Amino acid sequence: MQKKLARLKRALRLRSKIKKQGINRLSIHKTSQHIYAQIISGDGKVTLASAATTQNQIKSNVPNTSNINAAAEVGKLIAQNAIAAGVSEVAFDRSGFKYHGRVKALADAAREAGLKF
Repeated sequence: MQKKLARLKRALRLRSKIKKQGINRLSIHKTSQHIYAQIISGDGKVTLASAATTQNQIKSNVPNTSNINAAAEVGKLIAQNAIAAGVSEVAFDRSGFKYHGRVKALADAAREAGLKF
């Protein structure tokens, strides 16, 4: 349980810094099988765009939803949805997860698709 508490503590520290800036944030969450991404407004009340490996359009593109390729697909889709919603610049909220593997793949794919952070 200590590992989860440490992650949540990192997430709280990061979110407080982002909240002071008052800009939209790209928040992610990962489990052993899936990865989820949301663009949340600066005040934290409205979800502007979302993407996840549980969606049918991503499930049909990748055979396995728990790897780097699936995370990259989620990154591309969240960037497309964000640009369609009129959001081009966000702060990256990794929810306390370390920046490597699936988290890094999602962030890199979102950047390549046109999202700035």
